[in-house]
Amino acid sequence: MAVLKPETLATEIREYCAAHADAAGAAKYARYFKEGYDAWGLMDGKHEFWHAKQEEWLKRYSKLGLKGFLRAGELLFRSGKYEEGGLAIRFVKSFGAEVDATALAGLQKWFAAGIGNWAHVDVLCAEVLGPALGGGRVTLKDLAEWRESKLRFQRRAVPVAMLNLLKSKFKTGELLKFVRPMMMDQERVVQQGLGWFLRELWKKDRAPVEAFLLEWKETAPRLIFQYATEKMTTEEKARFKRAGKRG
Repeated sequence: MAVLKPETLATEIREYCAAHADAAGAAKYARYFKEGYDAWGLMDGKHEFWHAKQEEWLKRYSKLGLKGFLRAGELLFRSGKYEEGGLAIRFVKSFGAEVDATALAGLQKWFAAGIGNWAHVDVLCAEVLGPALGGGRVTLKDLAEWRESKLRFQRRAVPVAMLNLLKSKFKTGELLKFVRPMMMDQERVVQQGLGWFLRELWKKDRAPVEAFLLEWKETAPRLIFQYATEKMTTEEKARFKRAGKRG
């Protein structure tokens, strides 16, 4: 009987994917990914890969624990195949409240291994990192270094995970202070994440967000403002145009 290790799990998953690959299915979603899309073609939500097989692997490899599944996720993300990374996220999501600040080191390795698209980042934040942040198991202080990561998708994860904080009581000033060091980020995917977060925060507390945007309107990348002001009226948006850009 084979020893059940993260490496064994990753190999087994990859062999399954290769045996069930569907080229037509793989091409179906490519248009959504400017940065490129590499998949096995198993994205049908009803596919057994996401149900029976996922449950089978979780049960059979349960002794790996969260640490083992984090390691398996690192190996799965190395392939660049979309489904492998997606399954890694679902595995870790199943550990629920066990995911805390001690898991961040393992999650950081996923970015280094190959998280390379906005969808994996956003699902990871919505399903794993955001709930841990909202539940207090991970703090903004724990994520502070992520703001300066060399990896653009790891930086994007910061504002996207922070969206979860808007579901309960929060202090707008503290949140704005935390994203301030990111406002000159030159990567499109980070700018989009920041703008998204600021838009949602603006819906909750307009005045301080507008003051923050006015402070940055002449210097910060315009894509942030495009997203942040998306729900504003034409008249409201005009306030945040750079000098000389009105009319």
